[in-house]
Order: sequence, then structure tokens, then C-alpha cells
Amino acid sequence: MSITKTEWQAIKDNNKYYDDIFWYAVKSTRIFCRPSCLSRLPKKENIEIYYTKEEAVQAGYRPCKRCQPLGEPVSNQEWVKEIDTILLHNYQQKLTLEELAHLARGSESYLRHTYKVITGITPQKRLMNIRLSMAKKELLETDLTVKEVAESVGMENVAYFIKKFGEYYGDSPLQFRRKISNKIVPPKS
Repeated sequence: MSITKTEWQAIKDNNKYYDDIFWYAVKSTRIFCRPSCLSRLPKKENIEIYYTKEEAVQAGYRPCKRCQPLGEPVSNQEWVKEIDTILLHNYQQKLTLEELAHLARGSESYLRHTYKVITGITPQKRLMNIRLSMAKKELLETDLTVKEVAESVGMENVAYFIKKFGEYYGDSPLQFRRKISNKIVPPKS
């Protein structure tokens, strides 16, 4: 549902009057909030409006950890799922821990600590895993150069990308692509 001027103004002003009248969901983070949420203002084009919190949940949005739109705290397990969703949808961008904390609606230190306790790895490590997995897929399915693959997965420093790819897969991106292309045998005619 598109957002009205009144709804947009209520969100911009963190207006508590509109709490329990509507909820807003942010497409880029898959999180929904009360209009009074004190998190950073999302882009207007990323907002969907819901008139019941159940509609937002049914649409696949998770409650904000900060404003607790369901009236109860969000469990750390649910929050980690939110963080994973954010990482999967934003891995191509320059995503610092600070930006991730903003998107997940929490503090940097608490996010890092909670994520590591629940998953055993840091969110930065998970982001790297996603990027390298997507890079592997692109090396297999496209003819993009190594530089283009690195940039497409959010890694501007190509030398660093090559180093991390080698640590993760045991070969450089080019060696990996060559090994795979040598294993593909064309069908006999």
C-alpha cells in the first residue's frame, strides 16, 4: 500500500499519536516499526504501510528490536534472522558494522556480540561468506572478469577479494574458473 503525506509526516516526526493506527515496513530490511520508532528514517520508496501488525507479519516482515511493534521484546534468535536477511539483501553494498546496526535497529557492539553468541561467527564473517559464495556462483555462471565479479559482490579491492577467495576455496578465482571449465566435458555428437 502506498504511503500518504500524513503517514510519511508521522514517520518523519516519530509521532506517537499514530502508533497502533498504522505500522510501516521497510522493504530493504524486512523489518516493520511503529511510526514513533526512533531509528533512522528509511527512504520513502522503501516503505509499505499496514493497518494491522498481523498484516505486516503475514507479509514476511519482522518486528523492530528497538520499537517492539508487537508489544514484546524481539528474541535474539529472531534478531539474528533479521540480520541474516539484511546481509543477504545488501551484500553488494558497502556494508559496515555501523550501517548494519542501523539497518537492524540496534547498537554495533550488542549486534556483534549477540550475532556471534547465536551463530558462532561475526556478522562481518557471515557477510564475507555470502560475498564469496555469490562470487563463486558468478564465476561459474558468467563470463565476468575477476574485477567485475569482485565489484558485483561488494568488494572494491580486487587484490583483497582474490586473497579471501583463495583462503576460502583454496584457489584464486581464475584457477577456480579454469578447474571448473576443464571438468565440464562437452557432450559427444
